[in-house]
Amino acid sequence: MLRTRPPGLVAAPGEQGGPFLLPPTLLRTVCQTPSMTSETITADASGTWKLGDLPVHRLGFGAMRLTGSAAFHHGTPSDRDRSIAVLRKAVELGVNHIDTAAFYFSALRSANELINTALSPYPDDLVIVTKVGPHRDYSGEWATSARPDQLRGHVEENLRQLGRDHLDVVNLRRMRQDSIAEHFGALAELREAGLIRHLGVSDVEVRHLDEALAIAPVVCVQNRWGLDSADPATGELVRVCGERGIAFVPFFAVAGDAGALGATGNHDEEVLAVARAHDAGAAQIRLAWTLHQGPHVLAIPGTGNPDHLAENVAAGAIRLTEDELTRLDALRTSAG
Repeated sequence: MLRTRPPGLVAAPGEQGGPFLLPPTLLRTVCQTPSMTSETITADASGTWKLGDLPVHRLGFGAMRLTGSAAFHHGTPSDRDRSIAVLRKAVELGVNHIDTAAFYFSALRSANELINTALSPYPDDLVIVTKVGPHRDYSGEWATSARPDQLRGHVEENLRQLGRDHLDVVNLRRMRQDSIAEHFGALAELREAGLIRHLGVSDVEVRHLDEALAIAPVVCVQNRWGLDSADPATGELVRVCGERGIAFVPFFAVAGDAGALGATGNHDEEVLAVARAHDAGAAQIRLAWTLHQGPHVLAIPGTGNPDHLAENVAAGAIRLTEDELTRLDALRTSAG
């Protein structure tokens, strides 16, 4: 498996100094990476970005898969000690951006509780991003999404589970409503009250982002997006976020069409060929492609497997050539 940062390379696929300060040609670094064990790679190889005033490495960690063999009620509950070990290993590998939610739980495990147990007292540089809007009842069934007046309760639930007095970043997950103004406005009030430091939005279009920005600053956008996705609207959102200095944080970048069930096993031959050229895995190439889409694009792959964790972090050191990026980009064109 791949993998080290090329000697003398200071910036990863892009480090923040403002919105798109690097020319597009420099965002796609052309170099090869000598082979080393993934254990030597840390998250700083992926570069950095700021969520508001909070610097994070561009390769983060998604907590959805901590609770079981698949997300939510799918699969079987995870081994508690192993999940705690994965979280601690992530921090050892330099991960300082963890994405979670109160509705990330299985029959026996809660992602927020696992994070609290494994990492509290929290490192000073650790940024925990959560989201509100969707709701699952105590049996795990999806229930009616939150009304604006219920969002405070959702925020407070995350605070209790994580053992925090404020949340670093809270994303409003749009639940099919045409306008997010009322919901986002309710979160903006909680930000003013000191319960939330920064706000983001999820599953939105550019018009929803504009709607939110008219109310309060937005530091990140989370949408489903990846090598398998050729949705023009999301592609436009990625571009707009870059122009405005807003982080774009795709989910299911590795899972692909498998979604909440886990990483896809359906890899195009082109992905496998690029993986062989870098002595890497297909999932690593998917992550590397994601990070090459702009310095504002972050990745939050999730896993409950410590070996997969190290491989995911190591993907931040892969440098794809222009030819490889062109070949991979063609897959998205054919997907559309």
